[in-house]
Amino acid sequence: MTFDLGDGIRLRLVDHGDAASYAAAYDANRAHLARWDPIRDESFYTVEWHNGLVTQFLRDHADGRAARFVLAHEDGRIVGVANINNIVRGAFHSADLGYWVDASLAGRGVMSRVVAILIEYARAELGLHRLQASTLLDNNASQRVLLRNGFEQFGMAPKYLRIAGEWQDHLLFQRILSDR
Repeated sequence: MTFDLGDGIRLRLVDHGDAASYAAAYDANRAHLARWDPIRDESFYTVEWHNGLVTQFLRDHADGRAARFVLAHEDGRIVGVANINNIVRGAFHSADLGYWVDASLAGRGVMSRVVAILIEYARAELGLHRLQASTLLDNNASQRVLLRNGFEQFGMAPKYLRIAGEWQDHLLFQRILSDR
């Protein structure tokens, strides 16, 4: 399953051969992502680490726990990541949405297009009722992406995730998918 985003970029599911590109993408975006990510051990930026991570991503997908995507440039580089994580079935039918884009593409509307595609994927392919996303309080760009795609803020979670070495408050957003 592949979606053309324009500018030589396509959105596709993670593949077995993505580890080296994944590691290179995270390494190239260390400074860009530092404000939004957990503190990473140096081993995180290695191909070996990402080999294990990609294997886990594929296992999670096969088991119905997640759908992990990459934004792949035609030159082979990964220039972003988008994930539908923590899929819960039963009465909940919900999942978490997460994403990041390469610093060179930030502010160009790429992630807004990706989130629109993932909303439809979550509804049509995964049969989910709801997607949830969280942002740091001052991550206005990500909040705009979510609001542009019909998410609504429904709360604030104090000390929600350990980001940049600190337990940080997050705004919570949701999009109900089963209501049309």
